[in-house]
Amino acid sequence: MRILIVDDEVSLLNQLRQFFETQRYTVETARDGEEAFDRLFQTLFDLVVLDIMIPKVDGLAVLSEMRKAGIQTPVLMLTAKGDVGDKVRGLDLGADDYLAKPFSLDELQARIRALLRRSCSQAEPVLKTMDLQLDTISRRISKSGNPVELTPREFSILEFLLYNKNRVVTRISLAEHVWGDDFDPFDMSNVMDVHIRNLRQKIGDSSRGAIIRTVRGVGYVIRDSEE
Repeated sequence: MRILIVDDEVSLLNQLRQFFETQRYTVETARDGEEAFDRLFQTLFDLVVLDIMIPKVDGLAVLSEMRKAGIQTPVLMLTAKGDVGDKVRGLDLGADDYLAKPFSLDELQARIRALLRRSCSQAEPVLKTMDLQLDTISRRISKSGNPVELTPREFSILEFLLYNKNRVVTRISLAEHVWGDDFDPFDMSNVMDVHIRNLRQKIGDSSRGAIIRTVRGVGYVIRDSEE
């Protein structure tokens, strides 16, 4: 699981990074709203821990822009204030939970686990686009009702692109998700091209009815339709 923590307290950021990395989370951090935007629009996260009182662009504005951009990643808001108004504004803007400082690491971890469970339970078990379907539970794929056999890597690529349908996935994000610790930026480009090419052949992808579309210089996207 990949978490983004946004806070301008360096000591707290370091403490949270160390804590969650020992829990086997992948952690990225940002110290102000502008840096948070850079992270959010470059990488796909499973959860965002977002302080309200951060420099340049405050946390509520970051949350608002996230939701306007269609980023539905669960967000846990942090604040040093005991202001109920902040909590209400955050929840109205699309925050999923709220935690006031100071807090215990155990409570933060429990809140994060609950949000991640809720996010996973709300996910659709069957991912679709056009006449292609992927069942995340049975791990079966079909195209126009006919079964499609994929390798585990090809399945992971297709699942990740379908899960992020209508959103461009960068090559780096895709590689990190599918290959994990085996990701090597120097060798990955050719390996990924081979897997994408094989996957396109197996699902009957073509220029006339493209399913996986290449966004030159960025990555890939699957749209809802052929448009």
